Amino acid sequence: MFGKLIPVVLLATTIAAHAAAQVQDTILKKTPLLTGKDALLIGAFTLGTAAVAPLDRQVAKRLQDPGTQENRFLKTSATGFRVLAIPGSLVAGVGLYALGRADGQRRVQALGLHSLESILIAGALGGGIKFVGGRARPYVDIDKPYDFQLFRGFSEDKYRSFPSGHTITAFAFASTFTRETQFWWPHSGWYVGTVMYGGATLMGLSRMYNNQHWASDVMGGAAIGTLIGLKVAKYTHSHPGNRIDSRLIKGGNNSQRSIPIAFSFQF
Repeated sequence: MFGKLIPVVLLATTIAAHAAAQVQDTILKKTPLLTGKDALLIGAFTLGTAAVAPLDRQVAKRLQDPGTQENRFLKTSATGFRVLAIPGSLVAGVGLYALGRADGQRRVQALGLHSLESILIAGALGGGIKFVGGRARPYVDIDKPYDFQLFRGFSEDKYRSFPSGHTITAFAFASTFTRETQFWWPHSGWYVGTVMYGGATLMGLSRMYNNQHWASDVMGGAAIGTLIGLKVAKYTHSHPGNRIDSRLIKGGNNSQRSIPIAFSFQF
């Protein structure tokens, strides 16, 4: 049962990783922000969320089984992946931007800056949904996976289950990182995307292991993070003169040596 969940998440995120590869640093034609490929991606995530929602209660109970919870490896891994998402993704974004500024590498600056933009925008959107939706977390009552109450999220954190904030952050970073590298390393999508989205998926599963989120919370968080990350990358590269980039991205070095610096910092 739990094994069925991972392929669903990975299928949706694999579509995202290869939704629209570009090879240049800017998109010369200002295409619409939302396209048919975006509709395909949204549809994939919608179907994925609908597919895992009926399993919310069963998956939560399976993960809270005493034998599973007492597994030291799983417990340590869950903590590690949670930290990698928050504050890990934020630290990575700031670090990449700082490295790029220090060496005048515009691509690395863009990688860090756009990742941070994606995280902040996606986090704000997800936070609004949390407060309005008012879904109870699994630890409140594991037998009530569909306990929603409008605006209840404003009262207490235990009613802010949907969507998963940590998952939003992880997928916002993963989607932006993967998409950005495709602009100047066009064939990187398969392996960079697999590593980044795979890590983000494991992070989302760790939140379920810790009984903080239902499976559909994680799928919803993956959808928001991925979509916002792709849109931020698309907008910034189709509008290279936008105010934020103009003010914060400095220098003129776009050489290929920026690639190993970026990857050594992340991995």
